Amino acid sequence: MRTPHIRIHGLPMDIGQNRRGVDMGPSAIRYAGLTERLIGLGYTVHDGGNIELGADSADATILTNAHHAAGVAAIADRSCAAMQACIAADDVAIFLGGDHSCALGTVAGSLTRSGRTGVLWVDAHADFNTPDTSPSGNVHGMVVASLMGMCPAPLRIGTPVLAASDIIMVAIRDLDREERSALRASGITVYTMRDIDEQGIPAIMRRIQLQFSTCESLHVSFDMDSLDPSIAPGVGTPVGGGLSIREAHLIMELLCDDGRVRALDMVEVNPILDHLNRTAELAVDLTASLFGQRII
Repeated sequence: MRTPHIRIHGLPMDIGQNRRGVDMGPSAIRYAGLTERLIGLGYTVHDGGNIELGADSADATILTNAHHAAGVAAIADRSCAAMQACIAADDVAIFLGGDHSCALGTVAGSLTRSGRTGVLWVDAHADFNTPDTSPSGNVHGMVVASLMGMCPAPLRIGTPVLAASDIIMVAIRDLDREERSALRASGITVYTMRDIDEQGIPAIMRRIQLQFSTCESLHVSFDMDSLDPSIAPGVGTPVGGGLSIREAHLIMELLCDDGRVRALDMVEVNPILDHLNRTAELAVDLTASLFGQRII
């Protein structure tokens, strides 16, 4: 069996939120040596460049309280197509954000695989608002609800919609009031930071693998704000009390051992807020752990 080829795409977008700088995240992660690290682990790597937001839709707003929905949908269509091309080529896909709204297209693309795909959402936030519940109107906080068909057009990308049983959230610790109620009623499995404190990463990862036991592939959508801001300062929406370096690495190492990850979103690195590219370098380290880097 061949070592999987890895295809990288950048998604330099920041219109899903209201803090500038995260569009430079793909460049920061590349500068931190992502391709070189993966090649060093024995992979054939092709960087497909950036999937750019078309100027025709960047400023369009066609939904009340969903800022730049048309622009987010436009890049979601392109990233969904890129994900499908990776599937057709049997390549592992890495998408570099950009804000987390870019996952609207990448996850939608993964859901078109034959067989069941499990989505692991590692994030301080659930991103489960809708235009009706969002306090900010920022689409990066609506992605999971959109993938589940709960948001109006254009924030619905392709079919099928994501089932509650096919997504698990980890490291959650910051929810809006109405979002919290909706998440409780959704049927989604959620592991908060309290759960991690009480149960530990190994026990939680065993439960995740059990829930995803019939999945043929896994899509990991990793928001760098899942980490504590003391170790990952370069994110737009930092929330204290997050994952430690070792907790995050252990998640990636256990996923590597599992062997079913076929897509990774690494998102929300904001170089303007970072210190000496520290957060981007950590994103590279975590990606390397996911793809086989070992301590010994």
